[in-house]
This record gives sequence, structure tokens and C-alpha cells, in this order.
Amino acid sequence: MANEAVVTAFEAIDAAIAVLRAEVAEPGCGLPVDMDPLAALADGCLDILAGLSRTEARIAALKAEAAATYAESARSTAPLDMPVQAQEMAIAAEIGCILAIGDRAAGALVAQSYALATSLPLTLEALKAGSVSWQHAKVMVDETATLDRAAAGALEAHFLDDDELKSARRCPIGEMPAYRFRRNARTWRERHHPDSIEKRHAKGAEDRCLEYSPEQDGMARLAAYLPADRAVAIWNRCTAIARGLQGPHEDRTLAQLRADVFAAAALRRDGGGDAGAGPGTGAAAPGPADIPTPRTEVLVTVPVFSLLGMTEEPAMLDGYGPIPVSMARDLVANGADSFYRVLVDPRDGAPLEIGRTSYRLTKAMRNWLRMRDGKCPFPGCSNHSLDNEADHLLAWHHGGATGITNLGQPCPRHHRLKHSSGWRPTPATKLEPPGWVSPSGRKYRSEHQDWEPPDLPSSMATHARATQTQRPSTASSAPDGSVDYRAMPPSLGEDCLRVYLDAI
Repeated sequence: MANEAVVTAFEAIDAAIAVLRAEVAEPGCGLPVDMDPLAALADGCLDILAGLSRTEARIAALKAEAAATYAESARSTAPLDMPVQAQEMAIAAEIGCILAIGDRAAGALVAQSYALATSLPLTLEALKAGSVSWQHAKVMVDETATLDRAAAGALEAHFLDDDELKSARRCPIGEMPAYRFRRNARTWRERHHPDSIEKRHAKGAEDRCLEYSPEQDGMARLAAYLPADRAVAIWNRCTAIARGLQGPHEDRTLAQLRADVFAAAALRRDGGGDAGAGPGTGAAAPGPADIPTPRTEVLVTVPVFSLLGMTEEPAMLDGYGPIPVSMARDLVANGADSFYRVLVDPRDGAPLEIGRTSYRLTKAMRNWLRMRDGKCPFPGCSNHSLDNEADHLLAWHHGGATGITNLGQPCPRHHRLKHSSGWRPTPATKLEPPGWVSPSGRKYRSEHQDWEPPDLPSSMATHARATQTQRPSTASSAPDGSVDYRAMPPSLGEDCLRVYLDAI
């Protein structure tokens, strides 16, 4: 390196890493005599991991800026008669050689770095601050790649703008794994995409297909590209049947049983015989007579006005995300009894209350938990709500009540973690799942559902805006300064519902 300042900076980085490595290797130096050295070691390692996470993000931001700046300078100094494609190949080749990665990976790094430097300023700043990781930044680049600048800016602002975060209940994206952020970003993108989801779904449905690819060791992979409602129904049915086949004398795992159930159903002959072979381990695949027919339920959250055909806002399919409202209407209208319809409040997009407090959880309360949490509430867990177990956060015999704010639905793995380790959940609320406290005392927030107020029909929106301008900003106050809630004006959602009900 010709630049002495750069050499000095990297020497300082190397020295800092050496200090941290020594702290991990010899943690007892300088500790008070009454402090447990093992506890100090554990706590110190967690602090180092947290600091390294932030540092890795800052280095990733610097790496992206360096790649983008190099690519821009290389383009500027390239010969005028050099084709653009040749320029990009040369740039990717240089970066690939310096980082010891392939041309394709280098080209992807250049494209991601350019997007961050030119189109996603909030993401780049969050990366510099260490509040999101490089994996989160790549998700943001991927989810905004096909959006115009305005739509990409709106998606980025929703998750990273300080004002948006202060007014939202959701977990900051840097506190969830990148794969969970990808799901949330995809959901928001589908809701707010400039093109109608109905149009995009129609094109996607035309591309439905079944793909086959041979694998090693006498195995093969089968993948179906299907409309979401069918895919979710198939997956949940196979899972429910597989769970029903589990027992003390069943050696196959849930994943193996699910695959065997699918194969048996697909290879069933018209006469009812099973054309399938065993799963390769010698065990026979379950035949039609062995497969129970459980009734699985999938929540379909439908904005009230969309269900009535007054707007085209997407519905939400539990375990998947946004779906065209036409698909939701079909599931509701055609007697799809495995789909449980949920209507949402026009005021804030939250599900309408359907539960009550009792010693034993009612079916309505279980459904409420599924709506509130969406999945296992443990940070980073993606276990679908259909597989999870309702659980008292504060045990009944310790004074805990059977109410929504004292209930969670951890997956079996994290339910066992609660009862067999020092991990414990924090209190929940009506709309927010419980967080968790680790044995070290660190608090971790759960991921919250990102409820949004539904779209209003155009006629109602016009009326609501007119009503809003005529409405006093606050309820009338009594002479003593107290608020007269009887004079509180109706909400925007109540106005719209009244207009609709009067019209019919």
C-alpha cells in the first residue's frame, strides 16, 4: 500500500484484534477477587461478540464504499472505445482477484455496493453505524431491486427512518436475523408495490410448474411452483398427517414422515392402492389406509373492505404473507373449511378481538395468539404458529392468569428451553408477543406483527377527510380541566363504517 495512513490504520486494527484475542484467552487479569472468573469470562465474551457484530457491519459498509468508488473510478478511466460489458467484466475480475472470490460473486458485490451508495442512503448509514448487518443490507438491495426510486425509498424509510421507528411497535430490523427481515420486507413490498398484486399474481400463476432435479446418492429433488393458498394447504396437511403418525414406535423424523406422506399421496392409484416404495431406510411409506385426515386450520386475515369488494388491498395468509384478495374471497366463499377467516379493524389494521379469559384456553384465544404472534415469539425463530404450544408466561400455580397478556405460543424447542434453562419470557400485551431474558440478564425483544391501517374505499376516504377537517382536534374539556369522553368525536374508521352501513 502506497498510502502510509492506510497502512497505519490497518496496523491499529490488527493491534486491537490482538487485544481482544488476549481478553478471550486470559480473562482473569485485573478482576476483583470476589468476582467469579467463569461468569466474567462468559459476560466478557458476549460483550466482545456484540462489539464484533457492530464492527463487522462497519467494515462491510467500508468495503461497499470502496468497491463502489473503485468501480466508478475504473469506469471513468477506461478507454472511450472500450465496450461497457468489457468494462464491467474487467472491474469484476479485478475485485474478484483482490478478494479471492469468483467473477460472479465480485459482480454481485459491485452491484450491491452501487445500489447502497446511490439508492439506499438509510441502509448505508445504518450499516456504517453498525445497527444492521451486511446480510440485512443485501436483503434491502434484493427487495428494492425491481422497484422504482420512490417505492424503494418508501420501503427503506419504513424500516430504517427514525421517525417511523419511534411510532411503530415492530422490532428494529437489526435485532432480528436477516432471513426474518427478508420476510417482513417482502410482506411490506407486496402491500405497497406500485403494480397491483392481482396483476402480478396472474402472471405468476401462468408460470406455475413442477421441477425435477437429480441429486447424489440415489436421491432427487421435486419442487412445485404453485399459488400460495394451494402450497400452504399442501404443506400444512402433510405436516398435520406426519404429526399424527408420530409415536413411540415410529423411528422416522417429522421431515421424513412429511416426505413419505407427500410421496404416498402423489403416487396413490385410482383404486386406492399405494404405488409408492419405502423411503430407502427399509421402512414402508404410509399407505392411504394409514393416513388420517386431520382438519388443519390456516388463518386468512382479510381487510373488511377488501372482503366486501370495495378495495383491492391484499389479504394475509398465515405462514406466507400477502395474497391477492380475490384468492382470499375464494377461500372464504367456496367453503374452504381449513381456512379460518379473520377480519381486521379499519382503524389500525389490528385483528378484531375474539377471545375471553378462562382457566383453560378456548379455541378463540388460541386463534388470537396465532394472530398476535404469527410464529414462535423467541427472537429469530421461524416455527410456524400452527406447530406451537400455548403457554402461561407466569405459571398458573405462581399466580399467573389465563389472559392474552400472560400467554405465549413458543415452539416445542423453545418451550423446553423455558422450562429447562435460565431463559424466561417477559410480559406480553394484547398486540405484542413476549420478549425474552437470557441467563446472562440480557433482554431480547420479539418480532412484532407489522399491522397497518387498511385502505379505505375512495368514496369513504373522501368523506372521512371532509369529516376530519370539521372535527375538533380534542374532546371538550370541563372547567376543572378533565376531559369529557362522552364528547369525544368518532374515529376515522368509525366514520367510514357508519357511511358504509348507512349506504346499505
